[in-house]
Amino acid sequence: MANIPSNPFILVDGSSYLFRAFHGMPALTNSKGQDTGAIYGVVNMLRSLIKQFQPTHMAVVFDAKGKTFRDDIYKEYKANRPSMPEELRSQIAPLHEIIKAMGLPIIVEDGVEADDVIGTLARIATERRIPTLISTGDKDMAQLVNEHVTLINTMNNQVMDEAGVVDKFGIPPSLIIDFLALKGDKVDNIPGVPGVGDKSALAMLQGIGGIDAIYNNLDSIASLEFRGAKSMAAKMETYEEQARLSYELATIKLDCEFSYTPESLCPSSPDNEALKALFSEYEFKRWFEEVSKGNNVLDNPSETNVKPTEDAKPEAAKGVYHTILNKEDFLSWLQKLKSAELFAFDTETTSLNYMEAELVGVSFAVEAGEAAYVPVAHDYADAPEQLDRQWVLEQLKPILESNEYKKVGQHLKYDKNVLANYDIDLQGIAFDTMLESYVFNSVASRHDMDSLAVKYLAYNTVKFEEIAGKGAKQLTFNQIPLEQAAPYAAEDADITLQLHDAIWNKLSEHDTLVSIFNDIELPLASVLARMEQTGVLIDSQQLAQQSQDLAKRILELETEVHNIAGESFNLSSTKQLQHILFEKLELPVIKKTPKGAPSTSEEVLQELAHDYPLPKLLMEYRGLTKLKNTYTDKLPHMINARTGRVHTSYHQAVAATGRLSSTDPNLQNIPIRTEEGRRVRQAFVPQSGYKLVAADYSQIELRIMAHLSEDKGLLNAFAEGKDIHKATAAEVFGVPLDEVSTEQRRSAKAINFGLIYGMSAFGLSRQLNIPRHDAQKYMDLYFERYPGVQTYMETTREQAKSQGFVETVFGRRLYLPDINASNGARRKGAERAAINAPMQGTAADIIKKAMLKVDAWISTLPADDVKMIMQVHDELVFEIKEQKVETYTNTIVSLMEEAVSLSVPLLVEAGTGENWDQAH
Repeated sequence: MANIPSNPFILVDGSSYLFRAFHGMPALTNSKGQDTGAIYGVVNMLRSLIKQFQPTHMAVVFDAKGKTFRDDIYKEYKANRPSMPEELRSQIAPLHEIIKAMGLPIIVEDGVEADDVIGTLARIATERRIPTLISTGDKDMAQLVNEHVTLINTMNNQVMDEAGVVDKFGIPPSLIIDFLALKGDKVDNIPGVPGVGDKSALAMLQGIGGIDAIYNNLDSIASLEFRGAKSMAAKMETYEEQARLSYELATIKLDCEFSYTPESLCPSSPDNEALKALFSEYEFKRWFEEVSKGNNVLDNPSETNVKPTEDAKPEAAKGVYHTILNKEDFLSWLQKLKSAELFAFDTETTSLNYMEAELVGVSFAVEAGEAAYVPVAHDYADAPEQLDRQWVLEQLKPILESNEYKKVGQHLKYDKNVLANYDIDLQGIAFDTMLESYVFNSVASRHDMDSLAVKYLAYNTVKFEEIAGKGAKQLTFNQIPLEQAAPYAAEDADITLQLHDAIWNKLSEHDTLVSIFNDIELPLASVLARMEQTGVLIDSQQLAQQSQDLAKRILELETEVHNIAGESFNLSSTKQLQHILFEKLELPVIKKTPKGAPSTSEEVLQELAHDYPLPKLLMEYRGLTKLKNTYTDKLPHMINARTGRVHTSYHQAVAATGRLSSTDPNLQNIPIRTEEGRRVRQAFVPQSGYKLVAADYSQIELRIMAHLSEDKGLLNAFAEGKDIHKATAAEVFGVPLDEVSTEQRRSAKAINFGLIYGMSAFGLSRQLNIPRHDAQKYMDLYFERYPGVQTYMETTREQAKSQGFVETVFGRRLYLPDINASNGARRKGAERAAINAPMQGTAADIIKKAMLKVDAWISTLPADDVKMIMQVHDELVFEIKEQKVETYTNTIVSLMEEAVSLSVPLLVEAGTGENWDQAH
């Protein structure tokens, strides 16, 4: 790492900070809907930078509004950039106010970019031999590096001097402009030379020199070793004018004229009164408290410079970590585990696939700051002798399988599954930091340990890629030397214990959230682990036949599309598809991408398919291709060699509403409304002597709406067991129940479900293919007949706006950060979510509670009588012995219907079959 001179002149690329903070921070807003995430991120990065360097001279430089001299040179400069989002633009003025109140010099110069101001000041500082540090994430700034000028990356603290530029780019700073000019820059729309990429540009610069040298020696290009070298001279000659223009555009201006100098740019004392008012307005509570106490806001920032949040406390200290290589030390730690009230536990393995993962080591922590790693299977060359894995597991088994010894972990379901492969049934799981974070706030951040460590501990953990590498050459954990592996593994246990302390302190302040954690999420993890280990049988021969059939139909569709288009083209190429649809066939442009190109999204194709044949064929092509690639081709390769079954992974901490999701394979997305989707479901089969049983909650979200809204009409309809869609049609269209037509029922069904998902009259009109005013009339009639629903919706929206969250029937909180956003589309989206989230979240809670009840019942039965094998949306799928199907199905239905008590009855419909499609 490059050395940084003491007390350098610091130039902050404020525009780089701004965009990185905007894209890197959560979309925070204050209670008035003002976006604040970028403000928070930039201020926090500035605080961290100042804490680190304590500069006596510095400036924060931003781009000015309007065009610059480069736009005069080249009208297409930055033309591809989408316009700045309003939610970012609205944060610029407040941010400038805060920076000024912090006492930091701020520069915004018309007609030039922030880069040019920084370049000019860096040039002046260099001439005066003033050591300068430029804080930026912009690669173009590498051209400014010299013996007096160093770069520091805003996000990862990496420092780059002249040698660092060569290490990163393969060329010195003096050739960076040439590099940018040759290959161009899509972000800034610098054209470059067509056909020149990173490798060819680098080869020419390293082999010949800069642009002038290249154009003086075009004949030398052919002898260079890069693909296309022999034809490159002709391209360079053809596009010389474009290359020269690109060089001019990429060159940072070093001769801007302004009155200030590096010596005159000095921070002043912060204006605490102004900061108090600003921090109060934008609701930065911790900073408001700091300045209210008279503290300098630039002192002791309480967060790091990587995606910090207000939940964080000062950075945790590096712990004392032990590597256990002998029995004496291991047995000593074993006693510590037995004596601890709670210990953190983690496994290190060879794979993220729990069915294939081999145990490489285990780590523990019993108190913050101290942890141990026990390696058992590192097998790289010259690896030290380690304790025998079987012996270690034999010693641990009594503790790990006991409820007496309480454990905490991060995503312990995975560890439970891995240990199951070694005949250990992990018990005594008291806490799980991933689930604690998810229950506390499902949308505030990601719930992986690295993200949580930054959020709650302001601590940057060692990342797996840092010790294992990336991509195809990434090492598995058994190949990583203990010098790196042991601190990494021990840190996992240590940080997990610290995270539990930090998150549980917050979670335990809310009794309902504690109940969601203790009574639903934590016990459910063990139920899901058993389902994952059980897996599901797949008929691979059937899928192979379907793949052949799909391939044939996909080929037919390609031919049909090409015939209509009048030419062959790549159906998967967005660019070619745009040309065919909107230029050649001149179909109407329904929607545009952020860059202004006609959109070819599913939504657009669906609308065009009403009037044009080619989009309709394209939709079928896309659907069948996805089905083939995702399921019929892939599923047979996912069958585990040891069990003969496919084992999905269920995720508890992904969907904000509390719903489960699944991957490898994703069971939630197998279509049920198409014939080909149902054929895939037919490949899910029971073992010999068993049947599949699918039990599905009927219209559960509508029933939850009736419960939440307390609307008498809905409550009565469900209490009397009426067909709710026919009942709604009878009310809305004013006809007797037994005279409701199929078309009227379909319309009522669209209204019932549309309202749950916040559908507008416009959306309903499109779905029913009726005029908008008719759709509005239907909705108005609906609310007249069911006034309780309208009252519930209005009340829920207002509550969401005032408190920032909504709740399920059982108290699960669903935060809505955009509910008061200044951006209308985001605010409307949050309002729709406010209505829908309590229903989706309550439905998720209900099926989770049902799974717990059913699992407890299954545990009392003879082994292998019943297996719960899948959960998909509002459905549970079981594998049941043939002779006991009827009895057990009745019990399952009863348990699911009685899982919770609402003001309307829950109805479960169950089916039986030789495959999943038959059973559904």
